Amino acid sequence: MKKTINKYLPKIIGVRLNTLHLVKPQKAVKKAFYLFCTPRRGRVKPEQEEFLIQAKAKTVIAEEIQLQTYHWKGSGKTILLVHGWESNTHRWKALIEKLQAKNYNIYAFDAPAHGFSSGNYIHVPLYTKCVEKMVQEFSPEVIIGHSIGGMTTVFHQHEFPNKAIQKLVLLGPPSELSAIMSNYQEILNLKPRVMKGLEKRFQTKLGYRFAEFSIAKFAKEVQQPTLVIHDKYDKIAPVEASKSIHQNLQHSEFIETEGAGHSLNNDHIYSAIIKFLEQ
Repeated sequence: MKKTINKYLPKIIGVRLNTLHLVKPQKAVKKAFYLFCTPRRGRVKPEQEEFLIQAKAKTVIAEEIQLQTYHWKGSGKTILLVHGWESNTHRWKALIEKLQAKNYNIYAFDAPAHGFSSGNYIHVPLYTKCVEKMVQEFSPEVIIGHSIGGMTTVFHQHEFPNKAIQKLVLLGPPSELSAIMSNYQEILNLKPRVMKGLEKRFQTKLGYRFAEFSIAKFAKEVQQPTLVIHDKYDKIAPVEASKSIHQNLQHSEFIETEGAGHSLNNDHIYSAIIKFLEQ
């Protein structure tokens, strides 16, 4: 029953937005925008707390959002971890343990509307401002980003270029907002008129039309050596996204995995990351 509801719910929401747009177009577009930016999952589960409470935690304020940060102290280089959509800092558990064994100094934080952080929505420009706050606070030499966190890691260098950050690692990043929005339209079956209004709202609120927001394009400005890892069969973000980002980066290494999925959590990948950090 639950699967049936989940299957048809997006179409029902889409019908409502399409209908609302006929009478109150601005309201429909606003709802479509915030629906796109609102995660349904990502809060910390009780079984995840056991690991997170081992870290030194504090709250950092960025864009009026209380961001939950975590610190695993080490004498090595400082690393900032930036998680993906509908996730939280716990997703880094296995990698953190590998990095701790090498004595890296590790910081991570829960994104807006995720984990123990406040906020109700998230998008890459907002996430980027939060990352910049963490950079100011913790001075990382390395940033590792997964999925939307990988997008944010590149966009951060576009918005706030910083030579003190020595290396970047991108795990399964999407690239083109136009492709993401096309998928969003298809899932909800939104009418072209609604998408047209939605694109205008994106331009007004975030400064970009869909086709203009391209992580591959922004990657041309990134000067840091960057490791890009993506799974060949990723069902969330196509591997072509990482390939286009990799081609545009100035100093880049690309690893294509098979069977690691979008999460990219396995020992082979952790070893590749640590090898890259130690080069």
